[in-house]
Amino acid sequence: MLRVTDDISIADWEISEQFIRASGPGGQNVNKVSTAVELRFEAERSPNLPGPVKARLKRLAGRRWTKEGALILFCDETRSQARNREIVRERLVELIEKATHRPKRRIPTKPTKGSQRRRLDAKKQRGEVKALRGRVSDT
Repeated sequence: MLRVTDDISIADWEISEQFIRASGPGGQNVNKVSTAVELRFEAERSPNLPGPVKARLKRLAGRRWTKEGALILFCDETRSQARNREIVRERLVELIEKATHRPKRRIPTKPTKGSQRRRLDAKKQRGEVKALRGRVSDT
């Protein structure tokens, strides 16, 4: 059981972890030990996540969200399998925590009449300056 907030907790059946060999430097340790962790969270089927949270989580996840509705996180930062496992679980909790916060609704504002007039006056003045840059005629 993974606790995210007071009302959201993730059951063990919703998370599956797969351990694979990490890439990069590390000598024989990299060749022998499967330390990298790939965590798969079945977010779409999760009964603990409300609909709006799922929608925000999908938007936040981006490429990590699969067509089946699963969220896939990967970690191969440390040489320790246990530490990588902790890191990837912390990332999952952070992502779901971020998805629980509703974004503040933007209230569109209108420019004032004075600012609109000043802008148009400045544009007109600039246009006049540019119009005077043409060739000088003899007449």
